[in-house]
Amino acid sequence: MDLRLPALRRLFGRPRRTAAAAAAVVVLAGAGTWTALAGDDPVPVHRADRTLATGGGVRLDTSYFTTAGAGRRPAVLLAHGFGGSKADVRAQAERLARDGYAVLTWSARGFGASTGRIGLNAPDGEVADVSRLLDWLAEQPQVRLDGPGDPRVGVAGASYGGAVALLSAGHDERVDAIAPAVTYWDLADALFPDGVFKKLWAGVFVGSGGGCDRFEPELCRMYERVAASGVPDAPAVDTLRERSPRAVAARIDVPTLLVQGQSDSLFPLGQADAAARAIRANGAPVDVDWIAGGHDGGDQETDRVQARVTAFFDRHLKDDASAVAGPGFRVTRTLGADTREPRLHGVSTGTYPGLHSAPHPLDLRGGPQKVDNPPGGSPPAVSALPGLGGLARLSSLGVGTALDIPGQFAAFDSAPLGRDLRITGSPTVTVRVESAADEAVLFAKVYDVAPGGTPQVLPAQLVTPVRVTGAKAGREVRITLPAVDHEVAAGHRLRLVLSTTDLGYATPAAPATHTVSLAGPLAVPVVPFGDDPADALPAWVWWAPLAGAAVAAALLLTARRRTAVPAPDPALADVPLRITGLSKRYAGAADRYAVRDLSFRVERGQVLGLLGPNGAGKTTTLRMLMGLITPDEGEIRVFGHAIAPGAPVLSRVGAFVEGAGFLPHLSGRENLDLYWRATGRPPGDAHLDEALEIAGLGDALSRAVRTYSQGMRQRLALAQAMLGLPDLLILDEPANGLDPPQIRAMREVTIRYAAAGRTVIVSSHLLAEVEQSCTHLVVMDRGRLVRSGPTGEITGSGDTLLVGTATPAGEALAGKVAALPGVASAVRADEGLLVRLDEDGSARDLIAALVRLDVPVTSVGPHRRLEDAFLTLIGDRA
Repeated sequence: MDLRLPALRRLFGRPRRTAAAAAAVVVLAGAGTWTALAGDDPVPVHRADRTLATGGGVRLDTSYFTTAGAGRRPAVLLAHGFGGSKADVRAQAERLARDGYAVLTWSARGFGASTGRIGLNAPDGEVADVSRLLDWLAEQPQVRLDGPGDPRVGVAGASYGGAVALLSAGHDERVDAIAPAVTYWDLADALFPDGVFKKLWAGVFVGSGGGCDRFEPELCRMYERVAASGVPDAPAVDTLRERSPRAVAARIDVPTLLVQGQSDSLFPLGQADAAARAIRANGAPVDVDWIAGGHDGGDQETDRVQARVTAFFDRHLKDDASAVAGPGFRVTRTLGADTREPRLHGVSTGTYPGLHSAPHPLDLRGGPQKVDNPPGGSPPAVSALPGLGGLARLSSLGVGTALDIPGQFAAFDSAPLGRDLRITGSPTVTVRVESAADEAVLFAKVYDVAPGGTPQVLPAQLVTPVRVTGAKAGREVRITLPAVDHEVAAGHRLRLVLSTTDLGYATPAAPATHTVSLAGPLAVPVVPFGDDPADALPAWVWWAPLAGAAVAAALLLTARRRTAVPAPDPALADVPLRITGLSKRYAGAADRYAVRDLSFRVERGQVLGLLGPNGAGKTTTLRMLMGLITPDEGEIRVFGHAIAPGAPVLSRVGAFVEGAGFLPHLSGRENLDLYWRATGRPPGDAHLDEALEIAGLGDALSRAVRTYSQGMRQRLALAQAMLGLPDLLILDEPANGLDPPQIRAMREVTIRYAAAGRTVIVSSHLLAEVEQSCTHLVVMDRGRLVRSGPTGEITGSGDTLLVGTATPAGEALAGKVAALPGVASAVRADEGLLVRLDEDGSARDLIAALVRLDVPVTSVGPHRRLEDAFLTLIGDRA
């Protein structure tokens, strides 16, 4: 899962930082040049890139965005998400600059081009860096000041950047307004809820940061300690809490817009609720917006959220009373799905009601039930899976995807509802837990169960971990269930489930039996939003059928029919890949192409090298081949079937794209098992043993992935791509980060795979490696095909000559030779010149011409290296 969710964050402050400003040394990388950013907007935005030294040897890579004129204006600090860089928020920065703000973006410590180790927003690290950025803004002539050294400024950002916004407001009084999104209030509570280790998300978090060694040593030791034991200790909790906004709760007193995701098992809605309550207690205005997406995927509503953030800052930074900053509380709801995306609409109310508004009690049925905690916590129940956010999205459409293991859970049902019930907030319930052990860990969730028992839908795929101490004597526990916005239809039931396991969490390894019983009703919160658009049928319900009938009649009358996907071509049933006339324009461009009129064919048993300089269109071609994007013209056929998003034939295609994200605390085999289970295909179809034999992982499979070398990680990623033994395997830069022995091992793996009659496509910049492993080549440049054919034919082509010279050949000489009749291109090489002849050229005529030019020729002959062939093929296109 990518944690870099785009959003906006702002910081403001009041104390004068003259001494700190003197200590912060601003270093210009180069000249910090201003550049105009072209766009459709008539107002040009200027960007200046600078490196700012913040102390302790840390240098931050920053970009400053402004427009000409307009005098002094408020400023905005834009922070990026975890694992990202300042580049992720550039588009947002340009938009804000055009709206009249001076905008500063930066890459946080350990990310992008900035130096330092990741400190998880340490007060003396990343948070102190923001104060240095405020010092710098206060010195800029474009920035409006509230006083000496005090810029009028807001801070915005998402996820990791959202926490920066909150923390900055608590640490620096100069911050005037903040707009944090999909972020945490208490990182310890997010990763160790009720003392239970959220192991999958923690592993993703560390992995997206580049590995444990990229973090401050204290944080790395903490993670390894907790991951090994499966239980967070007190020092780990204290470490995360002191880096959380909760630590400065009493000092955050500026206008705040909290945007939180409903599809988010990492930072659920309860994190924003805790922030709202604390900031409101300080007397500051707080608006809350629940969007459809989150870290688990879904619609991030980027355009709407950015527009709301801009209006919010207009109101609180520009003092624009006419700016419509939005309601106190807004919730995005899913009405249903059309042919492409779920249809969203929003409901709102004037003030944020919290998570326990107007509780509606529901009696549950069921007596005491025994549940078993299995040895080792396996097999586990399944709720949310990091990186598979589509599960939460499916739940909003009434599709059940959660899994509970018989014997490991207790269930208590309500009676069928007599009318529709909309849950908005956190249900609560009290249960009694008794156990032979002194401590029990349970996972609480509430299902929406349709008549007949199916589907059984877990809203947003969310669960609440509960650690019960003193369970041996029996104990009543009040459980606060996950906050959701979910409608339960009349006739449906609510089912409270308490399970002993969950795949996303570390659970006790020792077997145990617990007895769970009810001790009170289920209290469901209900928020009166007034007129809800969901209560009335939208206009399209009436006109859409009529329009559909008219279109159907027209089609019948004209006898015209369209087929969404062309029928399979039996003549190509045994051809792994045929691309014909493939073209893809850049977004919004009528005549600029990423790929144009590309055609080639790949046969069984071939290892095809896809070559080209950056920008040649290789990645776009691979994305179209994998069904991720749709071509504008032409077609791709895999074994005779036309490729389209979701095409069944894609099950015969495996892909390895610059490595894969693995959970570092799990073994290699566990990672592969988890990946295959997520595909939903039968275990027997994985052919795991065959894939592992080809990849050559050996005994390393039983070790935790965090102990792997880079070469072993690459082999594991390749094994993952080979699961199911796909007939067509696509490898994008598989040798990245490998040393020569590892590259050789990777080469042998790909050759062995193709030797069984399968086909491999490799995109790589390592030309010497491609020459040794690939049987055929396709060379692209600027979106077009330059040359294709067997590797030996291209490298040994008679139309390319190596001209040895007594003295090094310069650019001027290469230009003169390239202009000779019969010469298609000429480029410099270590030994002299590489000359490609056109159809009318000959070696004899070339030698005669070189003599006339007084070129000190020492030898002339055909070249044999792929690197030389590649340079000559694209040399005249550079």
